[in-house]
Amino acid sequence: MIKKNNTNYGKETKRIIKVGTNVGGFVAKLATKNLLGINDKEKNAEELTQLLGNLKGPIMKVAQILSTIPDALPKEYANKLSMLQAEAPSMGWLFVKRRMRAELGDSWQDKFKKFSKNAIKAASLAQVHQALDKKNNSLACKLQYPDMLSSINADLKQLKLILKIYKQIESTINTEDIYQELKDRLIEEADYLNEFKNILIYKNIFKKNKNIIVPSPNKNLSTDKLLTMEWLEGKALNKFYSSNKVIRNRIAENLFNAWYYPFYKFGIIHGDPHPGNYTISNDGKILNLLDFGCVRVFNPTFVGGVIRLYKALSNDNKEEAAKAYQSWGFKNLNTDLVNALNVWALYLYGPLLEDKIRKIQDHEGAAYAKELLGKVRNDLKKFGGVKPPREFVLVDRAAIGLGSVFMHLKSELNWHEKFEELIKNFNEKKVLSLQKKILT
Repeated sequence: MIKKNNTNYGKETKRIIKVGTNVGGFVAKLATKNLLGINDKEKNAEELTQLLGNLKGPIMKVAQILSTIPDALPKEYANKLSMLQAEAPSMGWLFVKRRMRAELGDSWQDKFKKFSKNAIKAASLAQVHQALDKKNNSLACKLQYPDMLSSINADLKQLKLILKIYKQIESTINTEDIYQELKDRLIEEADYLNEFKNILIYKNIFKKNKNIIVPSPNKNLSTDKLLTMEWLEGKALNKFYSSNKVIRNRIAENLFNAWYYPFYKFGIIHGDPHPGNYTISNDGKILNLLDFGCVRVFNPTFVGGVIRLYKALSNDNKEEAAKAYQSWGFKNLNTDLVNALNVWALYLYGPLLEDKIRKIQDHEGAAYAKELLGKVRNDLKKFGGVKPPREFVLVDRAAIGLGSVFMHLKSELNWHEKFEELIKNFNEKKVLSLQKKILT
């Protein structure tokens, strides 16, 4: 045990040196540029994106998440980091055999009728292989890269350096809670026993829904670093961008239900609507959910605050809006700060406030949102700044990620009608009761 811990410590130290040298060097270079008065945010952002892209692993995943949180980073950095891809080079067959042997024992291959040598998908934390069990059932085996927890711990230590970059340039948003949330979620995502439980939770939530399918996990072929589940056939989302309007709207409706039904009924959200985390049937009727590493449970009062703000915006009631923000943990609010927060909230809630069939946003592209966010940032800075609750990390990530998907689909639905149906008879005590029931 001591030897194993020492080994992990050594690997973590190497990772810290590798990430720290690059990021630390970047911070030093940035400080020098600031002193000389030659700071160019666009070029600096490009440099940071390149070094993170080369590092791969958890630090890249963190950067991707940060890029989706409004005001977590300056806009130049967020724009560049959002371009980072989730794909990573896959491990070779010799590496895979060694990893599988570590998880299932020397005779691991005897547990399968067939196991693909090449990964069908490789991302920042793991890669997926297709397999057949002894009964000819098709399986997906998600195998975590070696020493990933050491990499995560090392990268999290360096994340504070990255956030310091933001603090040097912009002090509108306090990122302390954002860091803690990223830390907790990323460590959870590396625990496949936790993801196994998440799959069962979602299977329970959607057990009566024939349009949203959750794979059955295989307990005998899963460990804390290997997750084996039922293989679900489907196509990637981008294959449907040119489909007819009926199919595109059907997909959008399933996506809306898959993400927000668990949130408003059980206080649970899937925090990563990345298109690689689901596939779709040919006619668009079925949505397969594939990845459950990034799932968060909320206090029902937080969900209640979301609905409270929606109603406050509907009635143009600034006092109620302030109470909603306060229920989430916003402190030292004044009228000007509430007005500034409401500008961004109206943008996010806009599609839900109009009782008509419409696109998720009436404008094309992200230029309008960026311009609006810039105005909000300036106003927040002018009137004292804010410290967003940590829960916003995944809520914002889900909202922005899904919004992007809906825009690509050019889907047109009555979002107001769908939302009203979800929150009808909402009761925090009922949500808490259902939550406890489904989590036990």
